[in-house]
Amino acid sequence: MPSPPVAIVSCHLEQPLRDDAWARFDELQQRRPGGFDVIALMRPPDAAYGEDVERWLTRARAASSRGPFGLHTHWTSPTHARPSGGDPAERVRKEVEWMRSQSLEPHYFCGGGWYTDDAVRDTVHQLGLVDCTDRGGLPRPGALPTTHSLGQLARAVLKPLPEYVHAYFHDYDLLDARRRLALVTALTLLGRRRRPGDALALAR
Repeated sequence: MPSPPVAIVSCHLEQPLRDDAWARFDELQQRRPGGFDVIALMRPPDAAYGEDVERWLTRARAASSRGPFGLHTHWTSPTHARPSGGDPAERVRKEVEWMRSQSLEPHYFCGGGWYTDDAVRDTVHQLGLVDCTDRGGLPRPGALPTTHSLGQLARAVLKPLPEYVHAYFHDYDLLDARRRLALVTALTLLGRRRRPGDALALAR
């Protein structure tokens, strides 16, 4: 169990090429509400859907220069996260290799739609990524389970909290003013009750 109690925060960037969603995330990652570095979990651009690779790289490099960075694989399409065919583990390997070929080093992984299987877990481990796909539990070597959605965090932050909190949100949450305010408020309160954890150290 982490000691003292800690919290970490991650964002699933589902729409990294949507300008308004990116602008909101960009501002929040720099603002660091509650003192938290936000882990940017990004899905790579999908050339089959005409996504702009160079614009994606510019944004990914900006995010990775400010804080922790990771991969959020969408196996089917930009709008369909879970796999509907192919080899999910091989997709993860190819995406990590592509990121590294672009001088981006992902340290974290979360499967789109929370999907995983034995082959995906083995591949993530072989590639040296910290797996954040599990829902609930405590950190263990190579894994930082995700514990609280935005809604769960907003309801829990004034109540007794577990020793370890891994809160997550989506970039599109930031487009709604009420959800954005709820997130910033919840993270600010969380920062008063839990110190920001060193995610890589926790996963060791």
